[in-house]
Amino acid sequence: MVARDFEAELRRAEAGLLAADARFSDVLRRAGPCRLERAAHFRPFEALLAAVTHQQLSGKAATTILGRVKQRLNAGRAPTPQQVQAARLETLRACGLSRNKALALKDLAAKALDGTVPAARALHRLDDEAIVARLTAVRGVGRWTVEMLLMFQLGRLDVLPADDLGVRKGYTRLAGGGPLVTPGALREAAERWRPYRTVASWYCWRVLDV
Repeated sequence: MVARDFEAELRRAEAGLLAADARFSDVLRRAGPCRLERAAHFRPFEALLAAVTHQQLSGKAATTILGRVKQRLNAGRAPTPQQVQAARLETLRACGLSRNKALALKDLAAKALDGTVPAARALHRLDDEAIVARLTAVRGVGRWTVEMLLMFQLGRLDVLPADDLGVRKGYTRLAGGGPLVTPGALREAAERWRPYRTVASWYCWRVLDV
């Protein structure tokens, strides 16, 4: 039922976006329905652990390092905050993490244990900006990382990652080309897309694909 309800929300969002900004008509036609998902079950600690590990690395390298962390700390399964907190910094470094990332994971574990990073059920009850404020308190977690979690895990429909280069490039092309739109100008232009800025951003990425 949850999945079907979210699908219906996405279809309404597509119609609303098209009504608000007809420039999306071609990319909606060519890219097809928005394929965002709302995760029925996810653990914010695990999602952020993976996100921090993947920063500034290729997918393959990050997956290898994350696999080593899982193997070293929890026999191949995702480690718990307690296990990351108990791990020595040298152990995390030996998995291939930089010192900064190892320290970020230690801070993430501490903030998961003290409740700064809540469980998914509590996260679902917070609004977007409250989630950004809570999660960016973690070392190494910036606004963009939280915005991706809001969009791809929580299925929030009115998120605008205005600093994302792909969204900016896609909108610039959608708007007819010219200099790359600034984050501030994108935020201003995106006011007409409320309350569906997540879906608009998804289609800005698709502009570059199709």
